[in-house]
Amino acid sequence: MTPTWRPTAGLLRAALASLSLATVAVAVGRPDLLVLAAPLLVCAAAAVRQRPTARPQARSTLLHASLREGEGTAVRATLTDAAEVEHVVAALTRRRFLGYKPADGVRGVTPMNGSATVTLDVPVVTLRWGRRPVGDGLVAATSPWSGFRWGPAGLYQQVLTTLPLPGRFDTRAPTPHPIGLVGTNPARRTGDGTAFASIRPFAPGDRLRRVQWRVSLRTGALHVTSTHSEEDSSILMVVDAVADFGNPEGTTATSLDVTVRAAGAVAEHYLVRGDRVGLRVLGSTRHNVVAMGAGKGHLRRVLDTLAFIDPGSDRHADVARMQFGLTEGTVVVVLSPMLSDESIAATLMLADRGLSVIVVDTLPEDLDLGDDDPRLRLAWRMRSLERDALLTKVQKAGVPVVTWRGPGTLDEVLRRLGRRASMPKLARR
Repeated sequence: MTPTWRPTAGLLRAALASLSLATVAVAVGRPDLLVLAAPLLVCAAAAVRQRPTARPQARSTLLHASLREGEGTAVRATLTDAAEVEHVVAALTRRRFLGYKPADGVRGVTPMNGSATVTLDVPVVTLRWGRRPVGDGLVAATSPWSGFRWGPAGLYQQVLTTLPLPGRFDTRAPTPHPIGLVGTNPARRTGDGTAFASIRPFAPGDRLRRVQWRVSLRTGALHVTSTHSEEDSSILMVVDAVADFGNPEGTTATSLDVTVRAAGAVAEHYLVRGDRVGLRVLGSTRHNVVAMGAGKGHLRRVLDTLAFIDPGSDRHADVARMQFGLTEGTVVVVLSPMLSDESIAATLMLADRGLSVIVVDTLPEDLDLGDDDPRLRLAWRMRSLERDALLTKVQKAGVPVVTWRGPGTLDEVLRRLGRRASMPKLARR
């Protein structure tokens, strides 16, 4: 229902008090009481005389629908047909992982005289990645002399998407199996590139800038420098969202916080280099697959998918879907705290297929369990022993496990995978 203008408690008190004092003054012959009643009567008469006739309409909008962690925007409450409004107050419903200014989410504004549209902005800061409602609450207005009140009227909620802020990540090690056409990773075949391959005799089609003059003068025959071609690589990220370990309300990051931010950092690093990146999410029912792609637009799709993660919403994850659409030479990066059977099964299945699989352990060292209950500590200790056994099983299958530490996390393991790829392979007869 559309709110209407109603008398305020202040107007009723002023009218009743002035009438009572005037009646008593006339009845007992006390003109001093009539003097006391005059200001209240004047205020009540002025408020009634300026009673609003138009009914304002309220709506709320979000200035920015998508932000990064730590960024801010504003919820704008707009009141139309408000030429007779003297003061507007908006009170937003407080949500988790959102900061308001003022902290209680209540803000008022006095519009300019004669303004038919009143806008009121409440600053909001998003503190954690994800999608959450914002902007719902109440808005109310008062007429001149605070005689009549409109509302409170409800504001419709908006959806704010908070993209994960990628952590710091960098690696100088090339990927072991470049399989594309154009990129920055040195390939096994020779071609146009910057990585030195060998010095060989000149052949028709070689460019003059490749001529190695010193060797040519020494041998008496024309020689050229050959280089390895540079190609792009395919990186598949498998994000474990089966469960979130830690206290989201605490001061330290949970396991899913580390996982999502690490995935964003890895995706940003390789997509900026020109490689192709794909994403699979375990344990989340919505938007859990992103096909291989490249470019800044694809990075936005990956970050949007990470922001849509709802941990533990898919208790029956289809592990077999992880290998659909993968080609030989794809490097698989599994980002997981390694505390779920689904992540172990997906890792072993991808390794059995012959792909290069790397497990990045995203379990924080300073995990906040949120309680000092000794039984909880004992249960976590037992779960940690089971996790150590699972990690040993993964490592025995030939899958390297590294702890996420930001820049340089994958350097050594990528170099080892590169050396392994260049070794001769045994073939059965």
